[in-house]
Amino acid sequence: MHVLLVNDDGPPSNQSSPYIHSLAVALQSHGHQVSVVLPNVQRSWIGKAHIVGQNLTPSYFRPGSLLKDDGVLSARPFTDGGEEWILLDGTPASCVGIGIHHLFNDRPPIDLVLSGPNYGRNTTAVFALSSGTLGAAMEGAIHGKRSIALSYAFDSREHDLEIIKEASELSVRLVEKLVREWPQDVHVYSVNVPLRKGVTSTKIVYAEMIQNQWISGSTYDEMPEDDATKADPGKEEHNIRESEELNHDTPAKKGGVRNHVTYKWAPKFADVRNSVEKSGKGDGWEVLQGNVTVTPLRANFWHLPQYSGEIKLDLDSDVEASTPPRFSAVVDYPEPYVQELLLRSLKRLGPGVSIVASSDQLFNGPDSPLLQFTAYEALDFDHAMSHPTTSLICAYAIRKALIRKHYLSNTIATWLVKHPDSPLASHFKPCTHFELDFAEFLDDALVDAWDLNSSLSKNQQVERNEQKEWWILKPGMSDGANGLRLFSTFDELQAIFEEWEKDVGSDNDKDKANHDDGDGDNNEQQPLSHAHGTMISQLRHFVAQPYIARPLLLPEYGNRKFHIRAYILAVGALKVYVYREMLALFADESTKSTSVYRFWGLDIAGEVFEAAAREQMVHFQAIPNAFEIFGVDFLVDEALHVYLLDTSSRMVLVKELDLGRH
Repeated sequence: MHVLLVNDDGPPSNQSSPYIHSLAVALQSHGHQVSVVLPNVQRSWIGKAHIVGQNLTPSYFRPGSLLKDDGVLSARPFTDGGEEWILLDGTPASCVGIGIHHLFNDRPPIDLVLSGPNYGRNTTAVFALSSGTLGAAMEGAIHGKRSIALSYAFDSREHDLEIIKEASELSVRLVEKLVREWPQDVHVYSVNVPLRKGVTSTKIVYAEMIQNQWISGSTYDEMPEDDATKADPGKEEHNIRESEELNHDTPAKKGGVRNHVTYKWAPKFADVRNSVEKSGKGDGWEVLQGNVTVTPLRANFWHLPQYSGEIKLDLDSDVEASTPPRFSAVVDYPEPYVQELLLRSLKRLGPGVSIVASSDQLFNGPDSPLLQFTAYEALDFDHAMSHPTTSLICAYAIRKALIRKHYLSNTIATWLVKHPDSPLASHFKPCTHFELDFAEFLDDALVDAWDLNSSLSKNQQVERNEQKEWWILKPGMSDGANGLRLFSTFDELQAIFEEWEKDVGSDNDKDKANHDDGDGDNNEQQPLSHAHGTMISQLRHFVAQPYIARPLLLPEYGNRKFHIRAYILAVGALKVYVYREMLALFADESTKSTSVYRFWGLDIAGEVFEAAAREQMVHFQAIPNAFEIFGVDFLVDEALHVYLLDTSSRMVLVKELDLGRH
């Protein structure tokens, strides 16, 4: 087999290209003819680029000893008939094109373009899309050649020749097998080999490429003007790969006169590492487990076939559907304003969406794709569970680990036992959960509430209210601020329950009997009892939580107490997105003041959802074909410390959206 061997790391070098020579020797030892053309310098991160307006000039290289920088470079071809590699002052893709068509016409046609071994893994999308190694293989494919990109995932910069030889031997055997069994629908293979002792006996698996992004900020660092000297590419690549978290964000200066600076490529490898650790599968994950991965690819940007037809900019016009609907949607949101927004959004998708009244009216039968966006109680969960790949619903069937106060408290407490360093440890006030049917049994209900009892006893000895430790009582099934009461002594707590018991009267037993402590949103719609804002059906489960006595007050808003509402979108099993704009909701309802600020990121909210998904799987079941919008409330104290208050289901969307409309 005639192999065109290329790379993006340049000629053999202990610093930046330590593997290419060993692979060439291994290929030759298996009887293959090897023609080598490489960039003359380090060309990592360049993808499948070509250089316009520059004539590429070859130089000639004769490799020396393995892992020794003793090769010989010549500006003209060697004349003694010895081994000769070609170096080009171009890109890896240029090396492939010129190597196939110009440099080795005196030899048999190229059978395989082998790009690599790359000095470092090329797993996940952010590496692959920038990789010169992958770019060279893609270039080979679009020239009609079978192409393989080979990368070595090293654990140490100390080059062990025996381990490198072992990896090279495995690579050649794997390449030979892939070429022998090459399917017609594969253009390129991306192969990643962990550079570890005993790799020839490790497992080789097919693995999908993990889809990820740079999410932590810019991939460039700003540098002072006087640091703009051109650095050696090989040394820079060595420095970049040296550390998992090489650098930090250096945001551009805002306002004023622009500084004249330079920009240095500085990718944040923590993004890649985090995406791999969270994936649980895929190329990067398998390599992390010590396995060799093979990822079949096609050398094109596939058009998504579901997008076809004419695009009309007039969103309100009636467009005749020329093809059957791509999916159907049941949209019956109880708030008219939100219903209008949903229907308008679906219209933007064009004629491929059919609005139906129920899952019984699907255009192409019960197995056709369906979106349900209705009130929780109206969702057809049976249809969703029996059609997990074609039915999408707007709420999780079971999610009380998040939306019921007593379950939420237990979720966080359980999580913190196993994860004491979690952000929740300092951003959530620990709660005491108890059950109570009648006020006369309060003593029994609190028998195990050691912290609460101790605090109430101490408060009994304090005369001034401002010196007491105050607690807030929350009915477990209440929504928002309904039923919240402050207390500092046992007698005050007893009086609260006696007051409720007196107001509720004989209806209490019946309501509690009907109460199922479920996942639905019914209690958000039921009438309240008297002026206390407390639902009868809520009076059984309670949490008592230390009160945040000194919240942040803003003079420009009249020093009124407020809390922050963040909107969270949970998707499938499980991704969590935080909407960037958050609402500041003030206590004075008469003014209807609503202000939007960006206060913080995902850390606290994301931790809550992860805790529920991992530790409360009975009470939060994150099924793949569901999504839901939650409201998560926070309070900021005067020291600017953030505390999680509560999470609510999507029905909380209505009030704030209605205010934001104005």
